[in-house]
Amino acid sequence: MSKQAHPKENDDNTLLLLQIELVKMQKQIISKGDRVLVIFEGRDAAGKDGSIKRIVEHLSPRETNVVALGKPSEQEIGEWYFQRYVAELPGKGHLTLFNRSWYNRAGVERVMNFCTIAEYEQFMNTVNRFESILVDSGLKIIKYYLDISKDEQALRLNDRKTDPLKQWKISPIDMVAQKKWAAYSKARNDMLLRTNHADASWTVIRANNKKLAHINIIRDLLSHFDYPQKNKKIVNIDKSIVLSWPPSSKKISTLEP
Repeated sequence: MSKQAHPKENDDNTLLLLQIELVKMQKQIISKGDRVLVIFEGRDAAGKDGSIKRIVEHLSPRETNVVALGKPSEQEIGEWYFQRYVAELPGKGHLTLFNRSWYNRAGVERVMNFCTIAEYEQFMNTVNRFESILVDSGLKIIKYYLDISKDEQALRLNDRKTDPLKQWKISPIDMVAQKKWAAYSKARNDMLLRTNHADASWTVIRANNKKLAHINIIRDLLSHFDYPQKNKKIVNIDKSIVLSWPPSSKKISTLEP
């Protein structure tokens, strides 16, 4: 994408204006008693943490929850797969953001053989119905998949090793992300094809440029809501970064930036 297309996109003031809109949006969610779940999936080092941070930075901590579940316990492994996620779903007037979600089973668990083929297929065959039940109960689900190029991922993973403020992000999974690039691509493609449905569709974000990704994710999120005094001029989504699913070209292989 050319820089001339959005000459002011890197201006921090743009992000601030969008964060003001998020506050307006949340005020409406609280007043109407809505329940909103935003799911973030994507490549390792694609920028899920940073995107979520920009969204929640100025929101009410009482009505905003960020959920990043770790490895399931032995007890949780023996439970219904969705059970530990259900416990984290938003209540009335709340906005919850999942930093990775039940789609772990369609991504890292499949690629790393942390689940059986039968468990994977059971998940893929039931997740759409599960999400539809949640939507029918009044929950609004918005799903984002953040994608980056292989070279950009390599740079970011290396940065984690050298930046003392990012040491906590390093995991054994990172060590094989590049080696298993093709396997993750196939898992992503299968997931997007099989779990995109009317009640909870996917939006793919080209996230090589972090600032533009943050700005356009917020713009897309705001586009899902009507609220008083909405600044419609600021909600101008860059369609070269935000890809509605399925793509008109049907060429999934071209997702990477």
